[in-house]
Amino acid sequence: MKQLFFLPAAALGAALAITSCGDNLSASLPDAPKTAVNFIVASDLGRNGYYEQKPIAQVMGRVAGELDVELVAAAGDVHHFGGVASVSDPLWMTNYELIYDHPDLMIDWYAICGNHEYRGSTQAVLDYSRVSRRWVAPAYYYSKVLTAKDGAACRLLFINTTPLIGKYRADTLTYPDAHRQDAEAQLRWIDSVLERSTEKWKIVIGHHPVYAQTKKDDTERADMQARLAPILEKHKVDAYLCGHIHNFQHIRPEGAAVSYVVNSAGSLARSVTPLPDTKFCSSDPGFTLCSASADAFRFYFINHRGETIYSYAISK
Repeated sequence: MKQLFFLPAAALGAALAITSCGDNLSASLPDAPKTAVNFIVASDLGRNGYYEQKPIAQVMGRVAGELDVELVAAAGDVHHFGGVASVSDPLWMTNYELIYDHPDLMIDWYAICGNHEYRGSTQAVLDYSRVSRRWVAPAYYYSKVLTAKDGAACRLLFINTTPLIGKYRADTLTYPDAHRQDAEAQLRWIDSVLERSTEKWKIVIGHHPVYAQTKKDDTERADMQARLAPILEKHKVDAYLCGHIHNFQHIRPEGAAVSYVVNSAGSLARSVTPLPDTKFCSSDPGFTLCSASADAFRFYFINHRGETIYSYAISK
């Protein structure tokens, strides 16, 4: 049974202070088809309302309400910097519940762990599903099908990328849960689900990028390219969406079947420069709106001012 949190007076005062932040809702909405099923990808969020997190949350709420968004894909690092210790950790309030308080964000949030969640208790991320009505994390990796109003089906695979990367598995002190996960079993599961999928659109959502411009350790992308990319390319996945880098990037390597999409931070963003295969990049913070319909899978990069700074349609 899910439970409700009750805040002490001091925490409630802090909550009211957080929710008083202003926002910019003047920008026009993306031109998503009315027949589509829409969802938001949000990642790298947890800054206790600072660094544009609260204004971005309000823009997310406006987009969710006006475009009838089905769910939010919380693609990791909801909690900086040390993850959460338990389901009663105060960070659930200051990083999540009190920030994403817009009425139209009271929808299902399908969550996966990022590397920062692996600094704390990853089991608490799953167990929070029994506490919060909108938090959905049934397992470390799982699948869901969405159906558009025009009948087009979209298979979403939510995957657990931290255990796929060697440096996290090796650092058992900082990331104690990473080496405990069976990476090979997860890769077999991804392969088997994609093999059986008959949906028009196949979308995989993880935390770490396969391809991206970043100053982060090159071994992260090397491990993802060696272990995950062959499965994505084998099954001609339409898009792989991730976070981790704190900026927007759309990369399509020469000869690749997959669009590799990096969602920016929902709070503090970082600089970015294009790679040879980059179709677009931006250092703005924000989130990504995804829209699946019979004619195309579309995604829109929306920044902290509510501006759609890039859109792309995949047709087949």
